[in-house]
Amino acid sequence: MTTPRTMFDKIWDQHVVTRREGEALLYVDRNYVHEGSFHAFFALAKEGRKVRKPRQTFATADHYVPTRGREQGLAGITDPEIRGMVELLEHNARENEILHLGIDEPRQGIVHVIGPELGLTQPGLTITCGDSHTSTHGAFGALAFGIGASQLKQILATQCIWQKKPKTLHVVVDGALGKGVGGKDVILAVIAKIGTAGATGHTIEFAGSAIRSLSMEGRLTVCNMAIEAGARAGMVAPDDTTYAYLEGREFAPKGADWDRALAWWRTLPGDEGAAFDREVRIDGAALEPTLTWGTSPEEALPVSASIPAPSDFTAAEQRAHAETALAYMGLKPGTKLTDVRVDAAFIGTCTNGRIEDLRAAAAILKGRKVVVPAWVSPGSSQIKRQAEAEGLDRIFTEAGFEWRASGCSSCAAMNGDIVPAGKRCASTSNRNFEGRQGKGARTHLMSPAMVAAAAVTGRITDVRTLL
Repeated sequence: MTTPRTMFDKIWDQHVVTRREGEALLYVDRNYVHEGSFHAFFALAKEGRKVRKPRQTFATADHYVPTRGREQGLAGITDPEIRGMVELLEHNARENEILHLGIDEPRQGIVHVIGPELGLTQPGLTITCGDSHTSTHGAFGALAFGIGASQLKQILATQCIWQKKPKTLHVVVDGALGKGVGGKDVILAVIAKIGTAGATGHTIEFAGSAIRSLSMEGRLTVCNMAIEAGARAGMVAPDDTTYAYLEGREFAPKGADWDRALAWWRTLPGDEGAAFDREVRIDGAALEPTLTWGTSPEEALPVSASIPAPSDFTAAEQRAHAETALAYMGLKPGTKLTDVRVDAAFIGTCTNGRIEDLRAAAAILKGRKVVVPAWVSPGSSQIKRQAEAEGLDRIFTEAGFEWRASGCSSCAAMNGDIVPAGKRCASTSNRNFEGRQGKGARTHLMSPAMVAAAAVTGRITDVRTLL
């Protein structure tokens, strides 16, 4: 009789090439690169080597590309250093015969958006990228994790990577999610419960009826922010929702290959009785729309709550961080979250820049006007075209949002899309660290619908009052 195994154990075991003390050499099925990957390509070329399996590496420009003036292509990049990085990615891809989705390519987009969108991301695969939010792809039941420049060079050269096997954390969210509550609210509630170091050294398998009820877009949001809880990766078992999303996409298997893939994918979910190193349970039915008040993703609360005081925290480290966060955010303990005014609103990123996110925000914005500067950057050029075909762009622009091109935009703020110092932004991004959206910028993480609600009222607002 075989020992029941988790989904993570199954995928890990299938990809081990060899082992040495404390580590395993894993085969990598998909490797994504972006314009920040030039260090690894340079190191590879310096040794006179080329990419070993070019058909398994895919390149796109996302972190630094401008979201304005994109109709000009490369000529629209005014910063010579950024233009050089984008051109270098094109050069490295061409030299190594890698598929490159550059700034002018119709399939360009944020790497964690286009992987699923094109069907490159599939169940059971190991996936790497030089970006921490690679955990996003685990929503398909893949083992996906971020890597550094030296590891990327190793993968480009060998298609393998040495890894220490993480422990497993089972996060079970059961119960029916309420009106106005989605993937972003779920993951912020999870991080608030376990903390930003709560999953350090672990891979999270998300499970439970609330997780299964999420669309693929919702699951992608949850796994995207697993890294914010310190996890090596986040995963959701594939099911009919997964297969329906994948079927027919450009790089998904076709015909008999689809049938064989589907049969394998159905074996991937964890076995009944499989043991995890830890388990955390959350009542999904009790969740409200949730947002951050501080400068860490764990400093999150339901929208009906008030700003906490440092004395509300028992741990000395949390008390100290709360004091610093309150000062940076310009907030006073006891203030109701819904009394906090905002100065800007941003929708986009690999967390919440997908078509479902834009539809949810547009549903709030339709017939209303924003009262603060607001912009939206779709997660990919394909999503932008789809949204325009559905008329969502008109809803956004008539409400007063600026409709921009695809890119990481104000999440990483590397392309000039910054929030001015001292200004408070309702944002769908994934990090609210000091200066994340620009030096001195104050960020409140929340769902796209919540951002839309804040944009039309000028303050943090319970989106359920506008539904």
